[in-house]
Amino acid sequence: MFPAINLGPLVLPTSAFVYILGVWACLALSERIARRLDLDADIMSGLVTTGIIAGFIGARLTFVFLYWPAYQDNLLGIIWPINSGFNLWGGLFFGAAAMFFYGRYKQIPAAPYLDGLAPVIITGLLFASLADFLGGPGFGTFTSMPWGISNFDIRRHPVQLYEIGVAAAALLAWWYFQKRRLYDGQLFLITTAVYCFGRLLVDAFRANTWITAGGWHGLQILCLLAVLAAVMLLMRGSQKVETGTVS
Repeated sequence: MFPAINLGPLVLPTSAFVYILGVWACLALSERIARRLDLDADIMSGLVTTGIIAGFIGARLTFVFLYWPAYQDNLLGIIWPINSGFNLWGGLFFGAAAMFFYGRYKQIPAAPYLDGLAPVIITGLLFASLADFLGGPGFGTFTSMPWGISNFDIRRHPVQLYEIGVAAAALLAWWYFQKRRLYDGQLFLITTAVYCFGRLLVDAFRANTWITAGGWHGLQILCLLAVLAAVMLLMRGSQKVETGTVS
């Protein structure tokens, strides 16, 4: 939609600008969440910073791996230019792995910090969807609905805006339940269930989604599994609360 921002003689890629804003928002939010949930602010900032750095590197390396023929004769292209060519899911995987090992190194309890990380992760995904909408390669399926957007003179679903709405709903769910949580980890499970359920629905409107060999939407399968796992764990947690086996 808006691939670049013109600032006089400078041309700034819109996606890069949005991602920079997203990094700032995630870091600022992590400090606020730490205070709200009585978590160690330094550890929260360390988790988020580690995840962002590892996610950035992992997203780039995953993209290079998937499109290796384009880089095998131009190794410098792996690290420059780096204003395009990232894989979101590779970044999420490496970012999550880095935060996991950071948490193990610091020997912190997982559940309360997952509660704190949930809105930070969702905020990061929200900015990723915004970057995809403004200057990324994503696009929705054909539609005749009045809220469709024109892309190369073809009316399509604004699927990235749907994703932003899903992220906003997940953040509202976290905010609503953060003072009503019954046990550590509950906020993370609720937020995960809301976001993944929403993505399960809206991914049907994405035209450039990951399709498996059987014709299934790969992301929808992962989201369905995540929703089922989160709901099962929430039910188990509620049972433990009722029996007094969880504080």
